Amino acid sequence: MQKLKYERPLIKKMNAGPMSKFGNSACMQPVTQIDGVPVKSLIAQFGSPVFVLSEKQIRRTYRTAARAFKTRYPKVQFAWSYKTNYLNAVCQVFHQEGSWAEVVSGFEYYKALGNGVPGNHIIFNGPNKKREDVLLAIENDSLIHIDHFDELYNLLAICNTINKKPRVAIRVNMDIGVYPVWDRFGFNYENGQAWNAITKIVESGKMQLEGLHCHIGTFMLSASAYGIAAAKLCDLAQRCKTQLYNPIQYLDLGGGFPSANTLKGAYLPSADTIPSVDDFAEVITTTILGYDFKQDELPLLILETGRALIDDAGYLLGSVVANKRLNDGRQGIIMDFGVNSLFTSFWYDHKISPAQECSQHTENMVVYGPLCMNIDVIRESINLPLLNPGDHVVVHKVGAYNLTQWMQFITMRPAVVLIDEQGQPHQIRQPETLEYLEMMEQVPAHLQQKVQV
Repeated sequence: MQKLKYERPLIKKMNAGPMSKFGNSACMQPVTQIDGVPVKSLIAQFGSPVFVLSEKQIRRTYRTAARAFKTRYPKVQFAWSYKTNYLNAVCQVFHQEGSWAEVVSGFEYYKALGNGVPGNHIIFNGPNKKREDVLLAIENDSLIHIDHFDELYNLLAICNTINKKPRVAIRVNMDIGVYPVWDRFGFNYENGQAWNAITKIVESGKMQLEGLHCHIGTFMLSASAYGIAAAKLCDLAQRCKTQLYNPIQYLDLGGGFPSANTLKGAYLPSADTIPSVDDFAEVITTTILGYDFKQDELPLLILETGRALIDDAGYLLGSVVANKRLNDGRQGIIMDFGVNSLFTSFWYDHKISPAQECSQHTENMVVYGPLCMNIDVIRESINLPLLNPGDHVVVHKVGAYNLTQWMQFITMRPAVVLIDEQGQPHQIRQPETLEYLEMMEQVPAHLQQKVQV
């Protein structure tokens, strides 16, 4: 007869009575499939851990956001934020849906060109644009968003050497009533810096000032803040027209819309705190339409939404390595993925579901990764059923930033799989190998002889 595994006794809170609005932690529902594809078959085919993206969910979320804005405003253009997730397969989904590309480096600019995005549909943001990248952007008729005066002066110097006027906008930072103010990037609205930059551009006669851009923050929980931002951009646009005789062609409200994740330290779950895309659309479009623009002079509204369009479509599948009882009595569980792969676990309390039938009895646990450092914590506190080594879990809403900010550290980066609209999985990024990691290394001749230790 097999000896049962010993578990030290502990006092457990009883889950009785009706459900609260936050649900009942005792009702743990397993997630055994994604878009009809069994979790266990994905792990068997592509390994553990593995990132999985749902093409169906990406397209559904994009179309919902586009509908929210386009039913309220006649001229709307989304530009996919490459830094959020620049896997080519993901970018192509957004471009097929009609999205332009928004990039913040030469590296991302070349990726957008490689994905077939026309140059005049690429928005080039960021404070560190190399001269050769700027020249290419000018040649391709891309929109260049100027971030600071040094960039402005460098661009003016470039204009003296070419016979083409670059299409430009300035990034504007401002007080929108949310603190801390994002004032590191762009020209300030309140102290007149933004108007000073606009005046220099127009009076130089060497550039085409076509737009005004702002990005007021990230994971913004205030829809009204976008109304303030839109109003200040509209004010600058009106002044450009009446004082400088330079009508503005577009207003770019940037990104920052939140996903359905719950931020660490939040008192309430995300469902109770996050504005809907319709909330943002209503505030932004109502503000612009309320300004004194003639119907045929309404500026194009550009949105660089990233996180809110991709987060919900991403999952991380992983396996349990081991269990251990911690000194404070809580259960610790070690997974085969860590913060090097799931970077957003520093920001979010990600939902984690078992991927197989499990006990309905749960207890408070700490979920660790396999890395040799104390900060490798996926969840500091979560109610889960007891999981055995080899069991699988699904981490939800991981599509944004993890696949651009992940790193190779102790463990190599896993495969990425896209499930298409017909329910067929496609590997869109291979798992890393030692050979791949060492491709860029060079060993000096005097160190190439193997030494017996």
